Amino acid sequence: MNRNVRSLLHAIVLLTGVALVLLNFGYFHYGYGTSKTSLIPHGLPSYFSPHNHTPSNPSPNFELTAGNPHFLAQTASYIRAISNSSDTTFPRLECPFSPTDRYTYMNKPSESAAPKPKYFFALDLHNCVKLLPRLIGSIVETIRFLGPRNCALSVVEGRSVDGTFEVLKELRNELEGLGIRYIFQSSDINPHAKGTDRIEALAELRNLAIKDILENSALYAQDTTIIFSNDIAVCMEDILELIHQRNAQSADMTCAMDWTYVGENPTFYDVWIARGMTGDSFFNIPPDGSWDYAWNLFWNDAKAQSHWQSFKPFQVFSCWNGITAFTAKPIMEGKIRFRKHLEKECYQGEPKLFAKDMWWNGYGKIAVVPSVNVEYSDEAAKKIKTLKGYTWSHVANEEDNMKIKWELDPPSRVKCIPGGYETQKWVAWNEGLP
Repeated sequence: MNRNVRSLLHAIVLLTGVALVLLNFGYFHYGYGTSKTSLIPHGLPSYFSPHNHTPSNPSPNFELTAGNPHFLAQTASYIRAISNSSDTTFPRLECPFSPTDRYTYMNKPSESAAPKPKYFFALDLHNCVKLLPRLIGSIVETIRFLGPRNCALSVVEGRSVDGTFEVLKELRNELEGLGIRYIFQSSDINPHAKGTDRIEALAELRNLAIKDILENSALYAQDTTIIFSNDIAVCMEDILELIHQRNAQSADMTCAMDWTYVGENPTFYDVWIARGMTGDSFFNIPPDGSWDYAWNLFWNDAKAQSHWQSFKPFQVFSCWNGITAFTAKPIMEGKIRFRKHLEKECYQGEPKLFAKDMWWNGYGKIAVVPSVNVEYSDEAAKKIKTLKGYTWSHVANEEDNMKIKWELDPPSRVKCIPGGYETQKWVAWNEGLP
C-alpha cells in the first residue's frame, strides 16, 4: 500500500472518530440517555438523577385523536417548561424550595420482592393548558424526587379546546424516557351536558383516572398512596408534605386547604364537600346563601380552629380541597370507588361520598394539613402563598405537638346541602348505607 493511500485511510479514520464524538455530544448534551429530543437540561439538583430506561410495566396505550396541528406546534415549549422548573417561557407560581431530609425516606423502593410503584398521581383536566407548566411541572419534579420507578401518573383529559390535550399527549415520550408509567386517556364525558347527572359524570371521570389501580392492582405496592389533584397551582413541597403527613400521622387521607378569590380577600373554596368533626361545613352559610361568614372558619369547632390558625393538621369528616393524598387499599380491595348518591342518600358531591365510604370501611383517619395552601391559577396562587405562607415556612417552625389524636367514630350527623343553601339539612352520617 503506497504512502498516499495510507494517508487517505488515516484521514478517514480520524474524521470518523470526530464524527462519533460530535454525535455522542448531541445525544448526551442534556444528560439524560441517548434521546436527542430530551428537554431536560443540565444543572438540575442532585436528586434529579438520570433515568434512561422504560417503566418496569409499559404504559397502556389508548386510542387517541391526532390533535389540532396549531396546538401541536406549540407543545415543545410547554413540555420544556414542564420538564425544567427554572424555565421562564410561561409565567407561573414560583416554588423556591429544595427537598430536605424530612422527605428523603419517601423515595425508597417498595418492600415487595419486585419493587412496584407506590405513588399514583391522578388528575382529571379540562382546558387548563396555561396551568400545565406549574401543575404537571411540579408533579414531574415530585416524581423525580420520589423516584420514577416508584411512581405512576394517570391523566384524563376531557373536551379541551385550548391545547391541553395536545400537550398531555405529546408528553408521553418525555415521561416514559424518565421511566414513569404514564396513563393518558381522553374522555368526552361532559358533567354539564343537558340531562346529565353531574355527580355521576364526575365520579365516572375520577374512576377513569384511577382505572389502572382498579383493574391492575397487582402492578402496585400494597401500601400505595394515591395523590389526586384538581387543576391547581401547586408546588412540589405541597405534594411531598401531604404524603409525609399521611405517613407521619398514620392517616388514611390528607388534604390541603384550597382558596378562591371572589373579591379582594380569599375564601375557602371546597365548602360544599368539606365537613369537620362537628359534621358541619367549614364556615356557616345561612339559608339565604350568603358567604358573609366565610372569613370565620370553624366558628363552632374551637379545636379545629386552633389547629388551623397554628398550621397544625387536624381531623375532619370529609375533605378534598384541591389536592389530596389517600391510601389505595380500599380501592385495590374493591371496597370503594367514586360514585353518585344512593336512592336513600342526600344528594352530595362524589368526594364527600368517597370520604363517607372511607369511614364506613374503617378508613376514618382523614385530616386537613393547613400548612399546604393552594389556588386555581398561578396569579392567585402567588397571592395565597404570600398571604398564607409557603409550606416550607411552616415546616421550619413546626412544634413538637403535631400528632393528631384520632377520633375513631364519625360525627353522628353530617350537614348535607342537596341543592340551594335553603335546602341544607342534617342527616345521619351513614344515611342510606346498608
